[in-house]
Amino acid sequence: MATPQNSRHNSASSSPQRKHVIQVDSVQRWMEDLRHMTEVECMCILQSKPIGVDEDVQGELIVGGAGEQGAGGGGGASDGLQTLLKRAFIVSTELGKMFQRLEKGRWQRVHSAAVRANCHVHSLIQEYSATRSSPAEMQKYEKSLLEKCMELTAITERCVHTEDEYFLSSMKEAIHEILTDVSDSFSQMIDMALANEVQILIRQIETSDNVYTIGTAISSLLSLTQDGPQLCSIIAKEGAVVALFKICRQDCFSCLYAHALRTVASICCVEEGIKQLEKVDGILCLAEILTDGGSVEAARAEAAAVVAQITSPHHTCTQHLASFLENMQDIVTALIKLCEEASTGEVFLLASAALANITFFDTMACEILLQLNAVHILLQACHDRHRVDTPYSKDQVVTILANMSVLDQAVSEVLQEKGIERLLLLLGEKPSSSSPSEGAACERVQQKAAVTLARLSRDPDVAQTAIQLQTIPRLIELCRSPAERNNSDSVLVACLAALRRLAAVCPESVEASDQEQLIKPRLVDSFLLCSNMEESFV
Repeated sequence: MATPQNSRHNSASSSPQRKHVIQVDSVQRWMEDLRHMTEVECMCILQSKPIGVDEDVQGELIVGGAGEQGAGGGGGASDGLQTLLKRAFIVSTELGKMFQRLEKGRWQRVHSAAVRANCHVHSLIQEYSATRSSPAEMQKYEKSLLEKCMELTAITERCVHTEDEYFLSSMKEAIHEILTDVSDSFSQMIDMALANEVQILIRQIETSDNVYTIGTAISSLLSLTQDGPQLCSIIAKEGAVVALFKICRQDCFSCLYAHALRTVASICCVEEGIKQLEKVDGILCLAEILTDGGSVEAARAEAAAVVAQITSPHHTCTQHLASFLENMQDIVTALIKLCEEASTGEVFLLASAALANITFFDTMACEILLQLNAVHILLQACHDRHRVDTPYSKDQVVTILANMSVLDQAVSEVLQEKGIERLLLLLGEKPSSSSPSEGAACERVQQKAAVTLARLSRDPDVAQTAIQLQTIPRLIELCRSPAERNNSDSVLVACLAALRRLAAVCPESVEASDQEQLIKPRLVDSFLLCSNMEESFV
């Protein structure tokens, strides 16, 4: 199932990369670094860099967009936060190079990287201290880190000026240990600095009554969440989810609901975020927004995104599901209504992704959906290109149908709504581009369409309808032609299972050669036969 972040990335063009990587020579690299150096540090950098180009330097990369774009690329983070992230990235890069060069025994390169890292660490601490009052614990890390960086620079310089192999070999382990300490200390210091910045943003959200100020702080948090799970964990631990739900419970900030909920969804990619949501009874708040007729579509869509995120099968954290079950009727009812009324493909995608995830962990959701005429709503939506416009949306629809198909009552609904015809179309789903994610989505659509057919075909009427619609030839084609299923093993297994279910109802609809290869052998033998087929055998 798609999480809201994946859904959004999949359903639209990817946003521009925040880190623009270009190859440069040593002088160009120094000019780039110059903007972030004091004069003394620039001299240090210049003296430590060779002008000539060798295989080490030629492959070096520099990230020019990290600082300019900031966290998340939206420009929402403060200048101090952008500089902090820029410096952190550069230092991490230099430390990574040192580990690699240390293994190769490139001592001049190790020393050059140590000097650069030392300069950047000094600059980072000086610049951050100039704008923020560092917590006492962080100051301890700063002092220890500076001492270790100086030690690392000194010891690597000694290695540059000797050719004693025994000495170099003995120093290698010592340098590795110091480098590991520097890396660990640096990571901890950056985490503290980021936590401090997050606290400042959260205080702005909690104490301000100005919509613009709160919105700007939320934007900064949202852009931070795009830098990975580690930052999301820091944001969650500092209480961002609690602060954001406070906003969502105040009518005077209704214009910020969508923005706040999108940020909550991003934070909830980590379990700490979900735990915080549970502590503030966030599921009840989501249900209220989803069922409120006065809520704008954007807010309800982002509430659906949070639901999709916290119900993702990828999460091992499940304690929040107890309170979710208490509100399931209201949430499912609101989500299927949102699917029916969605004005855009993204809104439909978020609502259907939430429903798809919900149907995985409780059959009660499928029963509720049947009562709400969901089969009709979802299959009708497939005719509307404004709502179901990508393989990702179709993936959600067919997932819901597959999970509902375990209920006997769903059979007549699917037949009545010409669902078998739609499943046959979904078996032919192909990507419109070379995007790997789109290709994977098409594979999931084909697989789940075949699974749904196999489950529904336990009913003779469904099986006969599928056979009359020439479903068997398409299933055979998918089994025998790897290209038709994008070489997917999961699609192959699902198609073999559906084919065998239909062949059991009407054996004469399958030719003798197909019976011998695809029906009569053990499933694993047919799978091995088809998975090893070349295109020329079709």
